[in-house]
This record gives sequence, structure tokens and C-alpha cells, in this order.
Amino acid sequence: MSDITILDHPLITHKLAILRDETTSAQMFKSTLETLTCVMSYHVFAHLRQNRVRIQTPLEEMETYQLASQPVIASILRAGNGMADALFAIIQDASMAHIGMQRDEVTHEPIFYYEKYPEDLASRQVILVDPMLATGGSAIEAARRLKEKGVSDILFTCLVAAPEGVSAFHAAHPDIPIITAALDRELNETCYILPGLGDAGDRIYNT
Repeated sequence: MSDITILDHPLITHKLAILRDETTSAQMFKSTLETLTCVMSYHVFAHLRQNRVRIQTPLEEMETYQLASQPVIASILRAGNGMADALFAIIQDASMAHIGMQRDEVTHEPIFYYEKYPEDLASRQVILVDPMLATGGSAIEAARRLKEKGVSDILFTCLVAAPEGVSAFHAAHPDIPIITAALDRELNETCYILPGLGDAGDRIYNT
């Protein structure tokens, strides 16, 4: 599959196993999801643009790099908030955006209900986050809305992806890279990822 990075690391596998375990409590699920996102952030933030600058250390002047601009972290509500908060804790000068999507349990299509963006969204890099990429519907629609607002630099990151969702997302947005902790086997008849980890939003918020 084109332009997808599947992170292979013992700590990522370990944390993901905790998330997959049905006996993991909501509190442990949320904290583990945040920790896993922090581990993944090294690869996610490697996509940020930089500018060459000169600074003065206590001993001498030197040339180095700083971020060209602070990114926008866009959460696909509600499950995306766990990942977004973890990334925001690392880059606290970033901005947060929220895109509300609810899955129709019959058609499995996304239903849009809310969006909130920073005013200068169009000029910023956007990291779009959602723990699950199942059918791809919510991520596809969220990315479409971002592009409609003028955004041209988007990265999508999730914890678990299904091949069907990756194919659909890349068909709709071939220009957007995907970073994921795992590419699972398939979707079941109700469009949940197998083996997956269940409904991430329900497990985060114990609902």
C-alpha cells in the first residue's frame, strides 16, 4: 500500500497489546493510548517543516533549525481527543481543531455534526488523528473538509488500521500519508476492525 508507515517497535507492540485486551479498564486504556501516541509522536513530528535560523548560545552563535510554524492537531471526535491531547502536551504552542463525526450504525457512513478550527488553518500543517481507520469514511470526510478550508499539508495518524480503510482513504486522498501502529487483518460484517481493539471512544470514556 502506498504512503503508509506501520511502526514496528517493541514498546509500541506492548502498549497496543494492552489496548487490545478486553479486560483493560477505561482508565488504563486512556493512559495507555496517550502513552502510545507519545511514543508514535517521534515519527509523526518528523513530518513538520523547519526553517534554518541563527541563535546565540551562552558560548557562541550557531546555526540550527526551528519549526517553520506550529502545527494544527485535528481530532476526529470523540475518540481522537485521546491522541490529540497527547500530541498537544508535547507541542503546547500548537493549535487544536475538532471535527465531529458520528457513525451511522446501519449504513456505517459518517454523519458530520461539528467543526472548529483556528482562523489561520489554511496556512498551517495539520496532523489529523483518530485511533481507528476502519472503513475510512470519517477520515476521508474530515480530510475533505480540511482541504475545503484551504489546507494543503495533512498527515493522518491512527493506532489501528484495516486494509479496506487504507485503500479507501488513499483512493480519496492519495496525497496524505498515513502513520499507524498496526495494520490489522480485515473488517467484520459490522465494519469493526479484526482483531482490532473494539470501539476506542467507548473504551476511553467507559460508555
